[in-house]
Amino acid sequence: MLAGIALLWLVPLLWAVYTSLRPYSDTAKHGYLSWPRSLSLGNFTDAWQQSGMPHFFWNSVLITVPAVLGTLLFSAAVAFFVSRFDFRWNIVLLMLFTAGNLLPAQVLITPLYRLYLLIPLPPWMSDSLLLYNSVWGIIAIHIAYQSGFCTFVLSNYMKTIPKEISEAALVDGAPVWRQFFQIVLPLCRPAFAALATLESIWIYNDFFWPLALIETGDKRPVTSALANLQGQYFTNPNLIAAGALMTAIPTLLVYFALQRQFISGLTIGSGKG
Repeated sequence: MLAGIALLWLVPLLWAVYTSLRPYSDTAKHGYLSWPRSLSLGNFTDAWQQSGMPHFFWNSVLITVPAVLGTLLFSAAVAFFVSRFDFRWNIVLLMLFTAGNLLPAQVLITPLYRLYLLIPLPPWMSDSLLLYNSVWGIIAIHIAYQSGFCTFVLSNYMKTIPKEISEAALVDGAPVWRQFFQIVLPLCRPAFAALATLESIWIYNDFFWPLALIETGDKRPVTSALANLQGQYFTNPNLIAAGALMTAIPTLLVYFALQRQFISGLTIGSGKG
């Protein structure tokens, strides 16, 4: 049963690999369901050169790395506050952060677009002197939009850490900031690895926010580079399949690098509500 489901999920990926290895002349003459006459890596080379992919890969790095780090740090701070301290509105605060993920991005884009046109930035941060059409604007919306989910997960995980550890540190004279950075954060390493994997994939693959909030094409991430492979009157599906597979490589590398921590972190927060 599981093998069948796994194979069903792999069919689109295997079909994309099969298509990307075939020359367009072969598929145009014999069809995509035919047996290939030749296989080559020519589509990958052409996609790499025609789309300007190295430049867009770098744009994705400039967006993804700060956004993931900022999301995890901010969410960890909020989760630490609502999980380690007892006050009247801690559950309400946690629900407020989590509720932000319930709104579709399409609902937020109009007021967010108008807000970005009103927020100024210094010249060294944005060529447009606005939050609109800048990398900082994309990083900010990713942090704001992803913090709710990460706060919810991290708060549940931090509740499993015995409070006696923090109480002992407090007796030894450790202030709150030291408890947070030197005690709680190191113990949350499995949770951070799991969330870093998920957030890297989500933010890296995002297409909507850069399309709506970045006007200059050269500033957009690698997901937008695929548009450079589409002509006005002609589109090569084999070339696009090769480009799409190359854009997926960084997310696979992140997953394999954090695979052990990701699997161990799949049950984060399940031991205690």
